[in-house]
Amino acid sequence: MFRSLALPALLTLLLAGCQAPSTKMHQIPPNTAPVAVCGSGDVMMQTTLWFGMNKPKGGIVSSSEWQQFVDNDVTPRFKDGLSVYDAKGQWLGDNGKLARENSKALMLIHTPDVASSDSINKLRDVYKQRFEQESVMRVDSLVCVAF
Repeated sequence: MFRSLALPALLTLLLAGCQAPSTKMHQIPPNTAPVAVCGSGDVMMQTTLWFGMNKPKGGIVSSSEWQQFVDNDVTPRFKDGLSVYDAKGQWLGDNGKLARENSKALMLIHTPDVASSDSINKLRDVYKQRFEQESVMRVDSLVCVAF
């Protein structure tokens, strides 16, 4: 009788250790970083910044204001090159209403280092201050690049 109860009890205890952890899947440990494996080319960082073109007090960031920002603030920090795309953005505002606005996407390919990251954050700060923006969205991903 003891043997017939011992085996199921032992299996229950062993299988209890196979439970999924209670932590949520979207929580990534703070010291974990993604790693790119390249079949060709070099591992680099692709950063895309999204700049809203509406000014909060009315009006828009003009074409000449945008070009001055690129020429005077972006290009000196990223002389190797960049790409700019026209975009249309939308999001749900704090007031529960859908907001839409023209925007610019700035894509940078750079070394994944602190100096580049700091330069990008400085660009975001400059744009937010100059054009009174609440935010400039930043999206980073490791990519494989070959020239």
